[in-house]
Amino acid sequence: MDWKIELIFVPVTDVDRAKDFYVKIGFTADHDQSPSEGMRFVQLTPPGSACSIALGTGLGIDLEPGKQNTIQVVVPDADQALADLQAAGVEARGVDDLAWGRFVSFDDPDGNTWTLQQLPSWS
Repeated sequence: MDWKIELIFVPVTDVDRAKDFYVKIGFTADHDQSPSEGMRFVQLTPPGSACSIALGTGLGIDLEPGKQNTIQVVVPDADQALADLQAAGVEARGVDDLAWGRFVSFDDPDGNTWTLQQLPSWS
């Protein structure tokens, strides 16, 4: 039986600002729905990913904005990822070269930190 992570919640203070940020860096806006009064669910997917992120209001999620710092994404080229983020106006950090990969990090407008990893060539 396969287990697939498909959705990770990212806590934000301003849903529209966060949605604009993620779309600006290449995420696809999949859903933006308000199924009931006081509830809004926004789903965005990074390019090429099978896992999406969700943000919104009234979702019953007990996460503090700016505290999500555990998301790591694999990219084929850390230098290109850094250049793409900087071209989009994002203050990205890196490239850190370590034995287990090359890393770039950036924060969303709320301070949630993302880490991008280019895997080492094991061959």
